[in-house]
Formats: sequence, C-alpha cells, structure tokens
Amino acid sequence: MRFCSLGSGSGGNATLIEASQGITSTQVLVDCGFSLRELCRRLTRVGSAPEQLSAVFITHEHGDHAGCVLGLAQKYRLPVWTSRGTWRAIEKPDFDRSLLHLCRAGDDLDLGDLCLQPLAVPHDAQEPLQLRCHDGQRHLGVLTDLGHACGSVVAALQGLDGLLLECNHDETLLRASNYPASLKRRILGTHGHLSNEAAAQVLTAVRHPGLRQIAAAHLSERNNTAALASAALAGVLDCRADDVPVATQNEGLAWLDLG
Repeated sequence: MRFCSLGSGSGGNATLIEASQGITSTQVLVDCGFSLRELCRRLTRVGSAPEQLSAVFITHEHGDHAGCVLGLAQKYRLPVWTSRGTWRAIEKPDFDRSLLHLCRAGDDLDLGDLCLQPLAVPHDAQEPLQLRCHDGQRHLGVLTDLGHACGSVVAALQGLDGLLLECNHDETLLRASNYPASLKRRILGTHGHLSNEAAAQVLTAVRHPGLRQIAAAHLSERNNTAALASAALAGVLDCRADDVPVATQNEGLAWLDLG
C-alpha cells in the first residue's frame, strides 16, 4: 500500500492511494481540486492515468478539493463517493447519477483492494469527511482540512502506518499577515484549519512505534513554510526536519510506501 500527493494547498488538492494484492491493484483518488487537464498531467507525472482509477472520493465541496470531479467522473465513467451534504453543494442537474455513491461517517467502503472509512471532522463545509484507509494490513490516515482534532477524530486515527496531516499555517505568520480579520478568524477557528502547533498535537496523540510514514500537507503559501511545518512534526518524532516529507502545491509528494 502506498500514497502520493498530486499537489496540496489552497490552489488545489489531490491524493492518490494505491493498494495491490497479488495480480490486482486499486487506485483511489481523494479529491481532485484542479482543472481536468491539469489533473491528468499530474497523474501522468506519478505514473498513473484516469483510466487506472477505481473511484474518486471527495472530502468536501470547496473548489480546491472538488475541482473537476464531475467532468472527470463523466468522461472516464468513474464512481464518485462523497457525503450527502457535499453532494448537495456540488450537484449539477446534468450529472449521471448512476456514478454517484453517497456515504457518511462510520461507513466501510470496499473498493477493490482498498477499504475507505470516512470520519466526520469539524470544518466549514456542509458535511466534510476525512479518511482512514486500509488494505487489510496497512492503515493510512488522510487528514487535510479541519479546524481541530476532536476526540472522535483522534480515536479513529489510532494504530496507523501512515498519516498525511494538514499543517496549514504558522499562527504567528497568519496573525501578522494582511489577511482580513474575518478570514483570520475563520482559519483560526474551530472549523478552520490546523496550525503547525495543532498538527503536532494531533501527531503526538496518534504516534506509536508502527507509524512509519508521516507527511505534512495543505500548507498556506503565504502563512507557512515547509521548514516550519516539517520542524513542528519533527519535534514530535525526534528526527531531523529534513526527514519529514512535505506535500507542495506545485510538485505534490512522491510515492510513500507503507509496506
């Protein structure tokens, strides 16, 4: 089982997860916050293509996550999994409903060699979901948009082998930025985004000896740096900051293997 990021940040997010069992292989795209042309280019860059995808999972309706999902699904006949609230926010009348699959927190979504387990998170969207995924042996957490990690989220992320974790902003940089006060309040609020410090607290709560792959994601281009994000997580892991991968907006993140 492995995962990579096609790009992560306010300009667009997409995570590719792959599991293989002998002769079979399953790829699921989590979010596709780019134009269809750009998404296909980024898939090619990591050795994949829309035709190789088994399904698309959309965490919430914001454009940097939902992006081209409707066009992608209809052109390549891909099933789309998302919450009812997210679907209400992105629904288009001409979309082929046979491709739509609604889910909610607590479901087990069996998609070939992968099982997706959505979990509810506090974020400023209609019915946002993040994910725990597994192939029967290895477990991956995808936690890229939430204002804080409530007890149920922390409980759902115990025993992971890998974690893609939001490190959206450095609080000092954000407070000193020229963002409008209302936007600062939204980002800093309980339904906004995780700071580097908050992400480190999440990592502290779920860390265990088997957690072998941790990567930072969804960094703010203006209110964070890769060095600050990786240093915050490295402080929990007792390792060098250079040893903590960071998903970038333009280049994403290379494949990380959980095996």
